[in-house]
Amino acid sequence: MAPPPGPYSGTSTLALVARVSAFSFGLVYGNIKLKYLKSKAKSLKKAEAKGHH
Repeated sequence: MAPPPGPYSGTSTLALVARVSAFSFGLVYGNIKLKYLKSKAKSLKKAEAKGHH
């Protein structure tokens, strides 16, 4: 996505970069959180299985 040409191209590029980096950071953070929660749930289920046996 290229910024629209014009006198404000510099600031709009900066804003675009900031928006994209914030968006990608949110995606990465969400993925890490999901993986962490999934692994936590798995270990909890394993612990429960061990306890019931």
